[in-house]
Amino acid sequence: MPETIENYIPQVAVERMQRQAFFVWSFFAIFAAAWVFLILLAPIAETYNLTDISNPIYKFFSYLCHQIPSRSFSIENHAFAVCSRCFGVYFGLLFGFVIYPFLRPIEKNEPLPRFWLFLAMIPIGVDWSLGVFDIWENTHFSRFVTGLILGAACAIFIIPALIDIFRLLSSKRIKRLSR
Repeated sequence: MPETIENYIPQVAVERMQRQAFFVWSFFAIFAAAWVFLILLAPIAETYNLTDISNPIYKFFSYLCHQIPSRSFSIENHAFAVCSRCFGVYFGLLFGFVIYPFLRPIEKNEPLPRFWLFLAMIPIGVDWSLGVFDIWENTHFSRFVTGLILGAACAIFIIPALIDIFRLLSSKRIKRLSR
């Protein structure tokens, strides 16, 4: 059945929305890559005794993570700027941003059912709970993998929301400029 005239979107507008969605996706993918790079830069800078670089990075990430060295991956005996679980979440966000275009069109802003996000929380919750209640000692690998699952799932939910936010902001700006 043909679409009604009320649902018509000019092709120029569709192309603009696609470009905008690609810009938003690429900006935040680069931001996530820079975030992961900073986490890795801290121990590398510390290895080469570049404390002017490493100390501010460790200080910044100390507000986001407990940074317990025994729970962190390390490079040359210098811990990452975050623990292995947080690194898994951040790396998962980066991974989710990178694979998103292979899973769905970037401009598609229809979110997946929230069920999948809650399902992605289960492994990290189980891993954390088993460790807290001394049922099982979780490892760097289990913390990283469960964080990776949650981070990737979050990215897949964040991208459509970011695109919607930027579309809303740009449409308000266009309306304000056309007055």
